[in-house]
Amino acid sequence: MKQQIIILDQEAIQRKLLRMAYQLWELHSREKKLVIIGVEGSGVVVAKQLAALVEKISPLKVELHSLQLHKKNPLSRPIKLEVNLSQQSVVLVDDVAKSGKTLMYALKPLLDTDPASVKIAVLVDRKHKAFPIVPDIVGHSIATTLQDHIEVVCEGDDIVAAYLE
Repeated sequence: MKQQIIILDQEAIQRKLLRMAYQLWELHSREKKLVIIGVEGSGVVVAKQLAALVEKISPLKVELHSLQLHKKNPLSRPIKLEVNLSQQSVVLVDDVAKSGKTLMYALKPLLDTDPASVKIAVLVDRKHKAFPIVPDIVGHSIATTLQDHIEVVCEGDDIVAAYLE
């Protein structure tokens, strides 16, 4: 069994999410509405928390959606996003940006609906990517080896911790 090292506890995660929410508000301060889309799994939990914080700290109206995507094998089933994003400001949210593959596949259905803008927000960003994805908003950035794994642990709608394995 691999050793788990905690990189973010619940209190640190809440501080990171609040800072991310302020960054979202700053980036979209001229907007009236923001669409936040969480990638299936922990990405949806991060998106829900960000959406709630943005609504709490700003006048922005937030519309929250989830994107169905199999993270380990994106082509194994259809990628589903059932919302029209035409000319809307969109933020795609995931828990961890590892290789960039999941986020790359997640962008395709968004682009098919012609949004006005798309930003990417992740709770944890790893520094080495196989795909050309650079998140716009990052809670915590960490340099890891290719063998290391980062896991964000959620219990219901709460983000409990982030571990390095």
